[in-house]
Amino acid sequence: MTLATQKQEIFDYVHTFLGGGMIDIELDPIHYETALTKALSRFRQRSDNSVEESYLFMPTVLDQNTYTLPDEVIEVRQIFRRSIGSRSGGGDGGTLFEPFNMAYTNTYLMASSNMGGLATYDMFSQYQELVGRMFGSFIEFKWNTSTKQLTILQRPRAEENLMLYCYNYRPDSELLNDYIVKQWIKDYTLASCKHMLGEARSKFATIAGPQGGSTLNGDALKNEAAQEMEKLEQEVATQVTGGVGYSFTIG
Repeated sequence: MTLATQKQEIFDYVHTFLGGGMIDIELDPIHYETALTKALSRFRQRSDNSVEESYLFMPTVLDQNTYTLPDEVIEVRQIFRRSIGSRSGGGDGGTLFEPFNMAYTNTYLMASSNMGGLATYDMFSQYQELVGRMFGSFIEFKWNTSTKQLTILQRPRAEENLMLYCYNYRPDSELLNDYIVKQWIKDYTLASCKHMLGEARSKFATIAGPQGGSTLNGDALKNEAAQEMEKLEQEVATQVTGGVGYSFTIG
């Protein structure tokens, strides 16, 4: 299902619950789009279920310190080099240090029947850290959340592929396909549309007509919308929307 189809499904849901098909709904497509954008933004602000851990591969350029990362990256936590033991030449002559291979090795060492269990694992972990500090596997950097710019403090003397351990936002299409998150997004979009509709209708308390006119429900819609949004934000606070840690991706 494409993102456009996912969005249209939500717009149809909102239109139906506002009474579409029975009465005229004074909302344009831009209002539905704005409400959905607000719902996604509010969810990302309030729920850790909107974030995932990821590993990104970034090629360095000779003598270039600053790199611009994709907009969805929130934070860079750590940078890994593919190899250590060499300050130039991209690791030629150095000791290969593959984080994924190390993770497999750690799992192997954890099995007491193999090589001694936790004691061996602890010694191997200390060895990894020592070698990393001695031969340059740890890279110091600065991360700017606003500009999405990553600055490596020591200028690269060779071209190599770095692996970045990051936190990034889950894509819109993934959130709208999450069975837990999807309903929250639908309901918050509905509440936002209801508030916009109420705001418009409250500009005119009554509409004149041959039978004395009719009264619009603008204030009632705004009150309902405010209560619904408060309830939905409380659901995020109590982790009803699945705020239970981070998932894991490689990209």
